[in-house]
Amino acid sequence: MIPKLKGILPAAAAIVLAPALLFLTGCGTSSGPVFKETAAAGNPAIAENAAAPGQDAVAPGMTRPGPPAALDPALLKPPADPYRVGPGDILEIELIGGPDGPQNTFVGPDGKIYFNLLSGLQVWGYTLDETRRALEHGLSEFLQNPQVSLTLRGVHSRRVQVVGRVNTPGLYELSQPMTVLEAISQARGIATSRLSGATEEIADLQHSFLMRQGKMIPVDFERLIRQGDTSQNVYLQADDMIFLPSTMGSQIYVLGAVNQPRSVPFKGRPTLITALAACRGLTPDAKAKHVAIVRGSLRNPSVAIIDANAILRGKKPDILLSARDIVYVPARPPASLRTYIDLVVTTFARSLAASEAAAVTGSDQPVGLSLGIP
Repeated sequence: MIPKLKGILPAAAAIVLAPALLFLTGCGTSSGPVFKETAAAGNPAIAENAAAPGQDAVAPGMTRPGPPAALDPALLKPPADPYRVGPGDILEIELIGGPDGPQNTFVGPDGKIYFNLLSGLQVWGYTLDETRRALEHGLSEFLQNPQVSLTLRGVHSRRVQVVGRVNTPGLYELSQPMTVLEAISQARGIATSRLSGATEEIADLQHSFLMRQGKMIPVDFERLIRQGDTSQNVYLQADDMIFLPSTMGSQIYVLGAVNQPRSVPFKGRPTLITALAACRGLTPDAKAKHVAIVRGSLRNPSVAIIDANAILRGKKPDILLSARDIVYVPARPPASLRTYIDLVVTTFARSLAASEAAAVTGSDQPVGLSLGIP
């Protein structure tokens, strides 16, 4: 049992505990850094002081990796492509002049529709006009000059997911162009709490993100929602996920080359070494000299690069962590600070998105990170 330590781990205590922690975490030697460590390495100030109020604040002892990625202006324009049908969509089909009138038909899981004498017509990915013409062409084998009226009545193949601290999280149909703000409005807005005696939004906008095809779109939710900056109000695509985590969460996210990536409860005064130990140590390929501590807004975070080996050997003091810090252990030396932080933030967003998807679907498959949302 590792004794509970207060504040920064003294060098003498680190020397005594180093062999046990080295065994537990698997920390070993790694190649030297390919970029200069920040001044925060081994600096207790990064743990004792959170960033000052405001998203542009830099936590003492930390640095910024450079300007954040700018939004592609094309993301702010509604998509020009017409709607394309897919499995689950409901189409109202009427054979003009026929005796049966309009009929609702589902697009099957195989992307086919079954109507009238047609045994199965593939329409997955077709526009509505292409679908209508395909129906007329298929029916022409049985009827003379058939004419079809086609209307989209239900959308189930194109949806976006809005989850986290909104009033009605869930899946929302994308039958027409929709922006981030419109999707949040569909979810009845950001949830609030009266626990402090006043109505407060409980979404953590600094750690909110938009995930698209495994990549994070760099939307600044602070500017979009707090400041009404419509330059951040991008249009959504099918299968996008908007995630707004809770400000009430108090955990540390440990990712990368550790044996059990997870969120570690923020209790007492957790340190970098105890957080790594809580994840059952490092993997054999971990580069412990390049551990990143990322704090603040995902859009423009503060960061420190820490040599965990030096801490374990008692050459540098341990680092106190703050709630919602992201700790990332790389499996290879990073090439540059900017690309490294982009990797950390993207990995964090993917992990939370996977965890949320598992929670929504009821999957019992492990995804490597618990959301820890109360």
